[in-house]
Amino acid sequence: MTDASHESVPSRHRKRFPDISSRAYEHPADRSALVALRKLSGFDTVFKALSGLLPERSLRLLFLSDSVRVSDAQFAHLNDMLRDACYILDLKKVPPMYVNQDPQPNAMCIGLDEPIIVVTTGLVELLDEEEMRAVVGHEVGHALSGHAVYRTILLFLTNLALKVAWIPLGNVAIMAIVTALREWFRKSELSADRAGLLVGQDLRASMRGLMKIAGGNHLHEMNVDAFLAQADEYEKGGDLRDSVLKILNVLPRTHPFTTVRAAELKKWSETRDYQRIMDGHYPKRDEDKDTSVTDSFRESASHYADTVRTSKDPLMKLVGDIAGGAGDLGGKLRDKFTGAAGGGAAGGGAGKGGAPASDATDGSEGTWRRPDPEEGSGSGS
Repeated sequence: MTDASHESVPSRHRKRFPDISSRAYEHPADRSALVALRKLSGFDTVFKALSGLLPERSLRLLFLSDSVRVSDAQFAHLNDMLRDACYILDLKKVPPMYVNQDPQPNAMCIGLDEPIIVVTTGLVELLDEEEMRAVVGHEVGHALSGHAVYRTILLFLTNLALKVAWIPLGNVAIMAIVTALREWFRKSELSADRAGLLVGQDLRASMRGLMKIAGGNHLHEMNVDAFLAQADEYEKGGDLRDSVLKILNVLPRTHPFTTVRAAELKKWSETRDYQRIMDGHYPKRDEDKDTSVTDSFRESASHYADTVRTSKDPLMKLVGDIAGGAGDLGGKLRDKFTGAAGGGAAGGGAGKGGAPASDATDGSEGTWRRPDPEEGSGSGS
């Protein structure tokens, strides 16, 4: 699509990224999975064949018949944002976008043949213009990365798992795939958050949007720095029991927790990678076909290793110590679980960190949406 086809322009000057590859903003774990899938011969053909089994056509008809399609005549301000986002990320075809009546803040990008974007009235009413611009950019980022295909598959498999729950082995097999897809899904959300920042180019607005999803439209009662401090407290707080609870809490989720998303986005905005993109230096789409799967997996592995090395989480610290050749594993395990100040000290007192972890709750979805796919229709952004 030529520049002239985008009739609207951003309300303030924003940088544009012609021919930008989605690899520029994708999280390493997300990017390695996508590179591998794109290189897999016949993968697209298989999923196209599955399209007859998926509820995509039904969903398209549902939104067309029972939602409001964004255009110059309807929700014109959202249509301007959508065109701006596609212009900035150089997405050649503007995907159709619908507003659905739902008080829950939610947005999603789904579809096998062509992506469609859906936002709820709850989200439209909650966010201001700059915050909403980041959300629209988030969804356009999903479309550019090709996430819509795999997210639709996850939606289908999750619903299928519920239907075959009475078949023990069948359910176990499907849920194993669903669990793996959810891990990728969570990383794809971090990728899309970065795309939203590239479109909005306003970090504080992105932070405010995530904060509102967590605490509602009460900005006068909230503070971005304090919100980010929660993420730091969440990561480094507690002992090994809390670390295990964190893992159990996140496994059934399709999205990272809201504070974690905010902290990850801020961290990325301070990297050289982000600055290079803003300076106009980024991977181009015509180079995608030459991308090495091995290099992508190596980068992903390096990212996870760095995460373990720098993490403040007690379990990740222990893993790092073990990988680094830590000495007495039994002593470290005992100390981490009991909170003992020194391993092998006489008396074996409880020391710090021995208090039982508080009851874990699943809470609301820290995302542009609330329910997970099995709780509602669609997979949110």
